[in-house]
Amino acid sequence: MLRIEVTTQLLRLRTPLALAFLAAVPVLSALSTAPHAGHRDGAQGGLYGASPFSALNLTMACLDFMANLLMPVVIAMLACAIGSSDRDWGILRYLYIAPVSRSRLLVGKLGALLIVAVATTLCVVAAGLIAGLAWFGWHPFHIIGAPVLSTGDAVGRVMAACGYITLCLLSIAAIAFALALLLPRGAEAVGASIAFVIAANILNGQSALHFIAVLLPVHYWQDWTRLFAAKEPAHLGTGILAQVAAIAVATAVAILILRRRDPAA
Repeated sequence: MLRIEVTTQLLRLRTPLALAFLAAVPVLSALSTAPHAGHRDGAQGGLYGASPFSALNLTMACLDFMANLLMPVVIAMLACAIGSSDRDWGILRYLYIAPVSRSRLLVGKLGALLIVAVATTLCVVAAGLIAGLAWFGWHPFHIIGAPVLSTGDAVGRVMAACGYITLCLLSIAAIAFALALLLPRGAEAVGASIAFVIAANILNGQSALHFIAVLLPVHYWQDWTRLFAAKEPAHLGTGILAQVAAIAVATAVAILILRRRDPAA
């Protein structure tokens, strides 16, 4: 089933178009910051200010810009397609009649979600590295207000950040997938998923609603940036637990829907 999901869903035109859209952002970012190559980008701080120093700096600045909204929206759309397309195409009943168990169908679709999450992260990282190498070259990773990182230290932190971002993307993918199984049409699930991402980001920016924001996985999506902070230590444990909990709950809901209700109805 995983092979079928990959060939029928991930290789459809919408998937490479969505990934190409994400890949274009680092290229445009490199073009806009090229005049500052080797120097701080104006008065900006953090990852944005250090983006013109090297390919890795540009890559992490792009992830910082995209990981909270653009990447989750794209992966939510793809996850909704994985969850609802069989029903929208009218073939889900035939899959149930064929010797394909619901458990096997679910495992195949969850595997496709994992592939989408990994591919989304790798797409942005690859585009950032290629564009960064072309415009800025390979140099030590700069942290504004702190010593530069060695190559080994920088690569280790980048890999940890990419793993964390992929886990965060998998959490919203699982939520969108459950919504796609629950709601009657895939378009409704896409709208609900995007609305969830936007509303959660808005809640996360309201200090008065902090007690609600901490219950949502979105609240922890930017924790990885502390890996590249000058003074603030990185604590990713809480964020990892929040993402795993969201994935577990959404997967449990998906299992209940497939086992107790006919999604083809």
